[in-house]
Amino acid sequence: MKIEQIRIRNYKALKDVEIRDIKNLSVFLGANGSGKSTLFDAIGFLSDSLKHNVKYALTKRGGMIEVISRDQKPPIEFEIKFRNFREDTKKKPPLITYFLQIGEEDNSPIVLKEILSYRRGGGGHGRPWRFLDFSKGKGQAIINEDEYGKEGAQEKREEQFLDSPDILALKGLGQFQKFKAVASFRRLLENWYVSNFHIQASRTVQELTISEHLSSEGENLAAVTQFIYSNHPEIFSKILEKMKKRVPGIEGVTANDTIDGRIVLKFKDGSFRDPFIARYVSDGTLKMFAYLILLHDPVPYPLLCIEEPENFLHHALMNQLAEEFREYANNGGQVFISTHSPEFVNALNIEEVYWLTKESGFSIIKKASETEIVEKMVQEGEPLGQLWKQGYLKGSNPIENH
Repeated sequence: MKIEQIRIRNYKALKDVEIRDIKNLSVFLGANGSGKSTLFDAIGFLSDSLKHNVKYALTKRGGMIEVISRDQKPPIEFEIKFRNFREDTKKKPPLITYFLQIGEEDNSPIVLKEILSYRRGGGGHGRPWRFLDFSKGKGQAIINEDEYGKEGAQEKREEQFLDSPDILALKGLGQFQKFKAVASFRRLLENWYVSNFHIQASRTVQELTISEHLSSEGENLAAVTQFIYSNHPEIFSKILEKMKKRVPGIEGVTANDTIDGRIVLKFKDGSFRDPFIARYVSDGTLKMFAYLILLHDPVPYPLLCIEEPENFLHHALMNQLAEEFREYANNGGQVFISTHSPEFVNALNIEEVYWLTKESGFSIIKKASETEIVEKMVQEGEPLGQLWKQGYLKGSNPIENH
């Protein structure tokens, strides 16, 4: 899946923002309070709405009154345009649009509108097919999607009812394979990864269990390490070699079972005979290892959202860190990052960078490549991070001169 465009309306500081021409790696800059965290929270809101329901996602964030943009009234709207690329074909896949509108009825949150539509790729003709069209817990879904794209084909719809008007049809119908397009998008959305990594959580000695993928908070780091070591030794060897280059002195990392049925993560420093358990290694060492585990997942997430990955890491590592994220993105997983690090931005291409600023209290999102003077200076060899630091991305630097 590759997201090409996102539009969000009436979500906190995102009164009406649109992000176009989204790349595999997209990095968002801006001063504190500019809306970077709100953008990532909006993505988390969609994920929570799917995994649970809209009421849960709103309640988790303080209710509609805390989520709706200031001085605005519902609805909240999301529109995502993306393509599902397949390795078995070179044909350009159709553009898919997912539209979600959330409002209230009798002070209870409801899904006012939910539409999943396909537009033919490669210059196809005709109006898009609405594979999903729901409102307030009821609607229709296409049951003959195998005929999509064939000349003269017409939609065949089946009426469906959900258990509650605050449930996404993606969740309800996505469980049934006869709604293949809906099920496919549901799986993609469920597997979005919004990082909420906590150093202390990753230090804990975990109960003996099997974990294949790093959780958003990282508390299962030891179990995932053990899984990759046991089931994908070639990947673990690659991770270990990179750790040796990134963190001086590190010679090995192990995840060992204890006699009381738990897993403990240990780091071997070449200067000492015995390894250190995770509780005693530096924050930066632990975080770099966690990122390498995440970015070398044998089954990568379709979308990673990570805030300020530079925290606890030495500035000299920013170039390698950016390359790790880019490699992940180019191998099939899309990556969204927010950062305050000019060194990290120096390692980016101008097409990968957006910046946020505030106008009249609401966020505005701009592309660095659409700023003529910045694009020209980057072409002449000026590091993009330094241009940001010097105030060329207007409104994104809290200490720039006005």
